[in-house]
Amino acid sequence: MGLLFGTYLMKFSTDVLLIAPAVMGSLIAGSRLWDAISDPLAGYLSDRTRSRHGRRRSWMYYASIPMGIGLVMIWSPPAFLQGLEVVVWMGVALLVYETASTAFFVPHGAIGVELTPNYHERTRLYGYAHMIGAIGSILGLISLQFMNMSDDKRTFALLLSLFSGFCVTSIVIWSTRILPERRDYQGRGGVNLISSFTDVFKNKHALLLLFVFAIETFGAASVGMLVPYLVEYVVPLQALMVPILITYTLPQFIFTPMWIRLARIFGKKRLWTFAMWLNAVTFFGYFFILQPGETSIWLWVLTFMLGFAAGCGSVVAPAIKADIIDYDEYLTNERKEGAYLAVWNLVRKSAASMTALVTGFVLQFTGFEPNVEQTEQTQTAMRALFALLPCICYVIGALLFARFSFNEKEHAEIRAILDERAKPA
Repeated sequence: MGLLFGTYLMKFSTDVLLIAPAVMGSLIAGSRLWDAISDPLAGYLSDRTRSRHGRRRSWMYYASIPMGIGLVMIWSPPAFLQGLEVVVWMGVALLVYETASTAFFVPHGAIGVELTPNYHERTRLYGYAHMIGAIGSILGLISLQFMNMSDDKRTFALLLSLFSGFCVTSIVIWSTRILPERRDYQGRGGVNLISSFTDVFKNKHALLLLFVFAIETFGAASVGMLVPYLVEYVVPLQALMVPILITYTLPQFIFTPMWIRLARIFGKKRLWTFAMWLNAVTFFGYFFILQPGETSIWLWVLTFMLGFAAGCGSVVAPAIKADIIDYDEYLTNERKEGAYLAVWNLVRKSAASMTALVTGFVLQFTGFEPNVEQTEQTQTAMRALFALLPCICYVIGALLFARFSFNEKEHAEIRAILDERAKPA
């Protein structure tokens, strides 16, 4: 459902619900403004929570049912709602879903950091998690295919959201119940809300990584959002949209074991830098091959390359993020995984919401009209948003990341100090 949210919600809203692109882009951006409050609160409070279920798992339990309800609301506004009414419904639905997902994903990400302090084991952990996520993405692509084939998209979206909402709630409750959590970290969160988050920005390694991640996310978020528009209004491949997305998703699954192995050989920084430059080159090529009414074998080649590079970043980046949280413990003697994940999550959502806002307004003011042939100006705008914007962002991100210096040796030295501190007096 996350894949559908990223790739189809905008188009579903403009073409099926008939909400203006600028309005829908503003709704998505507005829901992320609320995240500026909810993300830090969830991170700080989960760091400070004491519960027999654990400081993370209790939040994940309580978020499960509201998250399922939010999914249903997003994809099934009542048909009798019109105009401003449906806009208000979508605004409330986004608020419910984003709040519940924050209450789940911030503690979920934090507990992942806590599971192991080992430099390379973290890469394996996030690599396997990414492989499982790729399976979920493939299921999402199958759902997207059925959505495209459906004559009554509103009814299909309602049935899909009811089924998925029930599954998401059930799986979260089941998996949270069997998930282990470290008891010795309870009570070791930040002393107060403000210092918890100012410490994130005092961590020089974290600050640089946040800049890189924000720039990357701002560019990459346009990809999923623009694919449904491109394959219908620019390149005549709507019937092949799902195979194209599978071509992007499968390399992320297939090559994950390779990235885990190469991270040990070449280092996480070199591997992620390589992926950034490959992404930049690939997106630059897209601008020239995505010509109105034309298709090329290079579309499939570049899509495969994009999935290949994206898989690397998805495995290595979270592992690096976990390592720099250990550096924060070295500086503050606190375990603030929740605060770090909240800031990381907020940066991701804020950058993606800015992309949604920019995309909505660009489509609106270049003359986009739903369900009709688009002007050359609108088609060019779609191609630029999809290809040139991510290309520029990945180039900037790669240049900034060249200054990142927290490596395996430095992490080992930090861990030795932390382990010595943890010994009984």
